[in-house]
Amino acid sequence: MNVQELAAGLWRWTTPHPDWTEAEEWPREVGSVYYEARRATVLFDPLVPSRVDRERFFEALDRDVERRGLPVTILLTVAWHERSAAELRERYAAGDEPPVGVEPFGVPEVDETLWWLPEHATLLAGDVLLGADDGVRVCPDSWLDGRSSHDSIREALAPLLDLPIVRILVSHGEPVLEDGRNALARALG
Repeated sequence: MNVQELAAGLWRWTTPHPDWTEAEEWPREVGSVYYEARRATVLFDPLVPSRVDRERFFEALDRDVERRGLPVTILLTVAWHERSAAELRERYAAGDEPPVGVEPFGVPEVDETLWWLPEHATLLAGDVLLGADDGVRVCPDSWLDGRSSHDSIREALAPLLDLPIVRILVSHGEPVLEDGRNALARALG
């Protein structure tokens, strides 16, 4: 497990996906996000590490949840990122309604919700955007179900260019930690 503090109250952790195989078109390590919203502690696409890091993960998360004394919310970008959400919902009696300061951006073409955190100028994406050498890229053709195309996805994501995006945190690949708006513009170009 790798943990990175990105800003005060904004953390990203990666851990190996338990169902990953060499045939996958995404890296074995997948990203999840912890965010201290004003009225809730929010976990995005959470994946609890297995074995060695599991105890350390829960010690830290339990400590943070207790310290804040606020409800826990679990938000997914895509339904299949349910991963550890059920376990965490049970452990923390977590809800699934976005709190103030967390704004959804639906992309029906791929059944995905991106999440905008204005406080940190941060966009969170599940599968529609992937980390790339020069920032981010649109998901590969093999991930599309035939009812959408790269053109329709680019068109759907274009309104995000109106946001002052600094960071783009992705589930698959490396995040963009600065100049996120320009990284997104290149991916949509």
